[in-house]
Amino acid sequence: MSKGIFITMEGPDGSGKSTQIALLSEYLKENGYDVIITREPGGTRISEKIREIILNKEYQEMNPMTELMLYASARAQLVNEVIGPSIEEGKAVISDRFVDSSVVYQGIARGLGIETVYSVNAHAIGKYVPQVTFLLDLPAEEGIRRKKNQAELDRMELESIEFHKKVAEGYRTLADRDPERIVKIDASLPIDEICDMIKVKVKGIIE
Repeated sequence: MSKGIFITMEGPDGSGKSTQIALLSEYLKENGYDVIITREPGGTRISEKIREIILNKEYQEMNPMTELMLYASARAQLVNEVIGPSIEEGKAVISDRFVDSSVVYQGIARGLGIETVYSVNAHAIGKYVPQVTFLLDLPAEEGIRRKKNQAELDRMELESIEFHKKVAEGYRTLADRDPERIVKIDASLPIDEICDMIKVKVKGIIE
């Protein structure tokens, strides 16, 4: 049985993660992998219910620590039910967001601290760390403009532009801290160029 792989896609809202995940999935299937695509928060029956609470724009009073704990709870269920078993079965798992999102959104933008987020999530993720994380880097203003053109905004997307600027800069900080795992890509590039850059990195992992 081939060794499973774990890839995550990160970036501000509107950075084009879903498009690149779909293209990467096809590439991995062409290379013989059974591909599992999931998202955070969500990906399981329980995690999707938690997602409804986290993103509900009626809950503007949510405390940042409550938010962090809810994300970690959804993540723990996802890892236990989907990510962990799929990797152990030799499948390729692609997740739209993972713990890096909590580090950026709650740790940096909310001000709870990077180490606090890692500590809370240590038991949620266990041994499952992505082999590679693709960061689609995009200015906050452009990301929100794209989202407004797509659909109604959720609680997180409705945050101030200052918050989203902290998120975008937080991702860059994280990429600088872990350049071996996190591959930063300019999300304003054409879709096919971004896809080709991702394929080159993934090819080095699966061969």
